[in-house]
Amino acid sequence: MSEPAKTPEAVKSVDTPRITPNRLQEWIAGLALLGIALHLITRNSLPETSRVEGFPLRDLPLLAVLILGGAPLIVGLLAKLWRREFGSDMLAGISILTSLALGEYLAGAVVVLMLSGGEALEGYATRSASSVLQALAKRVPTLAQRKEGDTLSEVPLEAVQIGDILMVFPNMLCPVDGTVIEGHGIMDESYLTGEPYSVSKAPGTTVLSGAINGTAALTIRCERPARDSRYAKIMQVMRSSDQHRPHLRRLGDKLGAWYTPVSIIIATISWLIAGDPHRFLAVLVVATPCPLLIAIPVAVIGSISLAARMGIIVKNPTVLENVSTCQVAIFDKTGTLTYGRPSLTEILLADGFEKREVLTLVASLERYSKHPLSSAILDAAEKAGITLQDASEVNELPGDGLRATIGGRNVHVTGRGKLKALSSEWLASLPPVSSGMECIVIVDGRYTAAFRFRDEPRLEGAHFIQHLKPYHGIKRMMLVSGDREAEVSYLAQQVGITEVFASQTPEQKLALVREETAKAPTLFLGDGINDAPALTAATVGIAFGNSSDITSEAADAVILDSSLEKVDVLLHIGKRMRSIALQSAVGGMALSIGGMALAATGHLTPVAGAVMQEVIDIAAVLNALRVALPPKTLSDYSLLD
Repeated sequence: MSEPAKTPEAVKSVDTPRITPNRLQEWIAGLALLGIALHLITRNSLPETSRVEGFPLRDLPLLAVLILGGAPLIVGLLAKLWRREFGSDMLAGISILTSLALGEYLAGAVVVLMLSGGEALEGYATRSASSVLQALAKRVPTLAQRKEGDTLSEVPLEAVQIGDILMVFPNMLCPVDGTVIEGHGIMDESYLTGEPYSVSKAPGTTVLSGAINGTAALTIRCERPARDSRYAKIMQVMRSSDQHRPHLRRLGDKLGAWYTPVSIIIATISWLIAGDPHRFLAVLVVATPCPLLIAIPVAVIGSISLAARMGIIVKNPTVLENVSTCQVAIFDKTGTLTYGRPSLTEILLADGFEKREVLTLVASLERYSKHPLSSAILDAAEKAGITLQDASEVNELPGDGLRATIGGRNVHVTGRGKLKALSSEWLASLPPVSSGMECIVIVDGRYTAAFRFRDEPRLEGAHFIQHLKPYHGIKRMMLVSGDREAEVSYLAQQVGITEVFASQTPEQKLALVREETAKAPTLFLGDGINDAPALTAATVGIAFGNSSDITSEAADAVILDSSLEKVDVLLHIGKRMRSIALQSAVGGMALSIGGMALAATGHLTPVAGAVMQEVIDIAAVLNALRVALPPKTLSDYSLLD
């Protein structure tokens, strides 16, 4: 059996995770705690005269903290400066350098602890996030079983050529896109559709790379090399969307953009007036914005925990900072605003045909199809107690529909547009175009029936759409789907969306979401791997359900039980987190400004300023911890009921 790996051309160079936990900050924080503790111990046990080449022994742990812990932090801050990112942690970097220059090692070590501790907390908040591309790459086989006459050999996937005959054994990943030439079985193609479809396979049916074979061996003919398979194309789109992911400024950096220069100005003025550089350091130590560096990550972590208890997995913490700022909501159709379970509602027969006979023929054919409507037809046949017949010469070409021979009769299931091209004389027999989904049945070259379907809108869909604008500030709502215009427009009318984009490929969805995200913050809700690129490109991407690992990896948040009401809960959690984080940050900064005034007038030494800043930090963090306590209600969704 082929095993997943990452060496084929389609997936080379994709194993670098998008989000990497910064373990270094935890080591630095631990080093700072140890160094400060050793200093306090030796401060009381060693006399001040204990020196090595004139340097006090009791200050050696602090110097180690500043050199070993402060240096990596300073390098990181210099890299940010090179990228012209002027965040709130710049004050901490200046404080470390100033404390080292002035010999205020304890104050500098405390600043190292505050800075590394805040970043370590933020790293902890993102640790559960993982790579979209790794999730895709894990499914790619590296070997194929090639059949040449009676000989079966294992060859590298890149050696497989168009026309090669391959064996796909039970429970094996299908290595390439191809056509079945021998065998009957089923394949699980849910990785592509996002739905748990098991598709029957017979000679003539197509197979897709990455699908999981069932319990029967199949012989297939390669139709596309691995680098050109549908799976590889999805990989390419995913890689592109990952590289173009929107850059989201952290909330702390936004606040620090004005706080940092104000603090430096106050520190510089106090130095110039007093003529004492220690005043400069004292002001900066008090100004070190740990309410920004620590309180905000604490609020984020608490909100992630609260969301998890509500059945919402937050994979990218920035979703909590940005979800309440989104102005455009973009919805996929199937499985998002609908239940994703189309049902057969009507069979319109031509003269001379009997309903049970036609349903038997169509259901016997559709069990070999991967189309979502096939499950609705099979469900209807099962309810009617119909016994399915075997099919031969199964053929499913893009744009042509599904063909096969069943019980000696030629059965063709296609769309209305194809039927018009086949025979204009049948047009008068066709029923009027409906707003839902349909397929046309041709038996032995004669128009036979029209099957009509409905994928019912979610009961809460219309209320949810109405709710978004007045309660969450969503200014525009769009429906984007790969389905045809008639059914997408029907759903849009049912739920109250006016901007509709139908027949969209994953690439077109991605381009549309990028275009809208460039104009205003976007919220994308989707289901299925075809939505993964768009989920990644949006400001905030929310996936429904947990049936597709790759969709879940691409999303910023995953709603486990596919409920629109849970989306409302997430919006409120994000809004509440932002409010409490701002309270902690702005309140902490206000107290810090008061401390700066004391330091600027000489009432606080650098060490005393560091202690005061720690007290402010504790108050800010305690306030931030409130976010993990669930309020009486996390949704006002029922207000429109």
